[in-house]
Amino acid sequence: MDIHEYQAKEVLAGFGVTVPEGALAYSPEQAAYRAREMGGERWVVKAQVHAGGRGKAGGVKVCASDVEIGEACEDMFGMKLVTHQTGPDGKGVYRVYVEAAVPIAREIYLGFVLDRTTQRIMIVASAEGGMEIEEISAEKPESIVRAVVEPAVGLRDFQCRQMAFKLGVEPALVQQMVRTLQGCYRAFTELDATMVEINPLVITEDSRVIALDAKMTFDDNALFRHPQIAELRDKSQEDPREARAADRGLNYIGLDGNIGCIVNGAGLAMATMDTIKMAGGEPANFLDIGGGATPERVAKAFRLVLSDKNVQAVLVNIFAGINRCDWVAEGVVQALRDVKVDVPVIVRLAGTNVDEGQKILAKSGLPIIRANTLSQAAERAVGAWKNDLSQGVTMRAVS
Repeated sequence: MDIHEYQAKEVLAGFGVTVPEGALAYSPEQAAYRAREMGGERWVVKAQVHAGGRGKAGGVKVCASDVEIGEACEDMFGMKLVTHQTGPDGKGVYRVYVEAAVPIAREIYLGFVLDRTTQRIMIVASAEGGMEIEEISAEKPESIVRAVVEPAVGLRDFQCRQMAFKLGVEPALVQQMVRTLQGCYRAFTELDATMVEINPLVITEDSRVIALDAKMTFDDNALFRHPQIAELRDKSQEDPREARAADRGLNYIGLDGNIGCIVNGAGLAMATMDTIKMAGGEPANFLDIGGGATPERVAKAFRLVLSDKNVQAVLVNIFAGINRCDWVAEGVVQALRDVKVDVPVIVRLAGTNVDEGQKILAKSGLPIIRANTLSQAAERAVGAWKNDLSQGVTMRAVS
């Protein structure tokens, strides 16, 4: 789960990270009022969306008066901000963050991520702040410094000092860097984050170390431990299909293809998507319905997959280990009777009681295309989709 910049700054400030003074606004008038409350001569107005690259897309503007703040907000509110991270559809801007401008002497990139290769938290930093880490890695890879945190002892102060020295931080500011690094690390570990990124972390002309921007991502599976973080979720920034799936306990990621996938198990879902590609098709989604493939859960999955108007065939691929194929088959049959499905449905079952499951599908009287192997199922799904296209059949989503 991602959160907004202003939320990330509030969280990090609670762990001792210094952030600029700022306030949230939901209208141009409120933004101007927030600036007057803070005082000063210059302010930065930032569109709050879950994406990087806002500045290049017109989502960050420096203002020197109430009039400029109002004009900047008039342009931002209601716009679809399109960056390299949002895709062509962009993300809607419904709130802005007004922040007091700070005198910047230099910028640093700082990120905390989970390195799955070493199974450790890794700190990634660069003296070339203000750029996306992908650009830094491509253009100035030599500027990147890394440190791995040993989980048995945590992040040590000496590691923070080493990183500060490698980044060329003045000795007088090293202790501030230590406090910033330790605050980010504590926030990462105590809140079950998967990423903490400050870009840029700035050193000001008056010798302060300040997080000028901040992003945080959290492990969805750990949110039950942190209700205060779960409350920060903004569904307006999410794919509506994914938000709907999460609310129904399904693991779903929307893609750009036209063959919907209903699978139990994340690894099997990935293999199913790959096999569809190899057969000449394009998967429309990743969907793991989990171990309990009950009729109700299968029906929810069908409704969710078919809510995507691009879906022109559905491939159900179930491997029954804890479950039984006859239970799953009953669930599929009931789901197809409860949900209006106007696209070809291909079902492949394997595992416990597979023969009984196949008999249930055969006796249902429903136009289910059955398959014995994954490759066969993918080929039949692609074939059914192409056949319906050639006949000019109109596919419709569920009502």
